[in-house]
Amino acid sequence: MSETASISTGIAARYATAIFEIAQENKKLDSLETSVNDLASAVDESADLRSLIQSPLVSRSDQENAITAIAKKMGLDEVLAKSLSLMAQKRRLFVVPQLIGALREQIAQERGEVTAEVTSAKALTKAQSDKLASTLKERVGKTVTINSTVDESLIGGLVVKVGSKMIDTSIRSKLNSLQNAMKEVG
Repeated sequence: MSETASISTGIAARYATAIFEIAQENKKLDSLETSVNDLASAVDESADLRSLIQSPLVSRSDQENAITAIAKKMGLDEVLAKSLSLMAQKRRLFVVPQLIGALREQIAQERGEVTAEVTSAKALTKAQSDKLASTLKERVGKTVTINSTVDESLIGGLVVKVGSKMIDTSIRSKLNSLQNAMKEVG
């Protein structure tokens, strides 16, 4: 991991812990979770918002005013909204993507949930996703949320990452293994 990424992750983790603990203390984890998901969608969908949080050219006060207005318009949880405002004052909005990830992780951990990153050659149906979630739940002993992406280069099969474990059943992986085995023989 690069030093910059490590610093960003550390900053985000400290803010996330503070936000999470305040929300937990006030029994507002559900509200926080909804707000985090809304903020994540907004960051994913809006190039202007991404530009606002990442640009060093926007002044602190302009960032704070903009993020406060956005938070109010979106109806974000009060703790998250105030934290975003504080982050703008301290020039820390650039860690919002890592903050979202850290908050999601803490909320999931509190609920005994785990997220599985699933990459497949084509989009999973609802039935396939549910069956995979129940199979993974039996294996890990926790409720599993599936975060799926599509990578057609896999040809077929799945790559599943749960925590530090990875299961690669893709045809691409099997073909690569076969190719390596053939090189060793020939």
